[in-house]
Amino acid sequence: MKKEQMTARLSLILSMTIFGTIGIFRKFIPLPSGFLAMTRGFIGAAFLIILMLLGKKRFDFAAVGKKIWLLIISGAFIGFNWILLFEAYNYTSVATATLCYYAAPIFVIIASPFLLGERLTAKKFVCVVISAIGMVAVSGVFDASFGGLRDLIGVFLGLGAALLYASVIILNKKIGKIPPYEKTAVQLSSAAIVILPYVLFAEEISAECFSTTSVIMTIVVGILHTGIAYALYFGSMSSLGAQTVALFSYIDPVVAIVLSAFVLKENIGVFGYIGAALVLGATLYSELPEKKS
Repeated sequence: MKKEQMTARLSLILSMTIFGTIGIFRKFIPLPSGFLAMTRGFIGAAFLIILMLLGKKRFDFAAVGKKIWLLIISGAFIGFNWILLFEAYNYTSVATATLCYYAAPIFVIIASPFLLGERLTAKKFVCVVISAIGMVAVSGVFDASFGGLRDLIGVFLGLGAALLYASVIILNKKIGKIPPYEKTAVQLSSAAIVILPYVLFAEEISAECFSTTSVIMTIVVGILHTGIAYALYFGSMSSLGAQTVALFSYIDPVVAIVLSAFVLKENIGVFGYIGAALVLGATLYSELPEKKS
C-alpha cells in the first residue's frame, strides 16, 4: 500500500472517530440543533483560515476558483444534510434516524460504478451488506416501535439526509485534489450560510442556552469536530475510492454508540456489540488486499 493511501486511510479513520464523539458533546449543549450546526460551520471555517494565516500559507484561490461551484454545492448539501438529520431526530427515534442516515454508504457504493467508474467487486458488495446488518443491530432498531405517520416522516428525512451525505462524498471525488484547508473552509462556510435562514425563521434561542459550559463545548465542536475533522475527512478523499470512504464512514456511528454505552452509561445490549463487531470487521476486511491469482 502506498504511503499516500496509508496516510489518507489514517486521516479518514481519525476523522470518523472524532465525528463519533460529537454526540457526547451534544448532550451538554442546550442550543437548538440548527443554530449549533450553523455555528459549527462558521467556527470551523474561521479556525481553518486562522491556521492558514498563522502558518503564513497563502489561500490557493486559483485551485478553489476552478471548482468553486462544486465546492459551494457540496457545502450547501452539507448544510441541508445537517438540517434534515436534526429534523429526523425530532420526528422519529434516534435509532431509526441513525439507521436511515447510514444508508448513505450503500447509496455511494451503488452509485460509484455509474458516476465515478469504480468497479463494484463482490467483496465490497458483501462487506456493505454485512455493515448494513451490523448498523441495524447497533442502532437498536430491533427495540424501536414504529409510530405511524410521524415516524414515516422521520424515516424519509433520515433517508434524505443520507442521500445528501452520499452526494457530498461523490461531489468531493469530482472536486479532486484541492488543498484540504481551502476546500473545507469554503464548504463549511457554504453549509453555515445555507443553515442561516432556517435558524432565523424556524428556531427560537433563549439567553439561558448560553452558559459557560455550552459556549466552551460549542467552540470545541466548531474547532475539533468541524474544522479539524472535516479537513482530515475531505483531505483523505482525493487518495481513496468512494467505496472505501463509504465503508469507513460506518466507524462514526459505531464509535458514537459504543461511547454512549461507556461514557453516558446507555446500554446498547448484546445486539449492539455484535453489530459493532460486524461493522468494524467488514470495514477492515474490505480493505485487505485481494489475493492475486
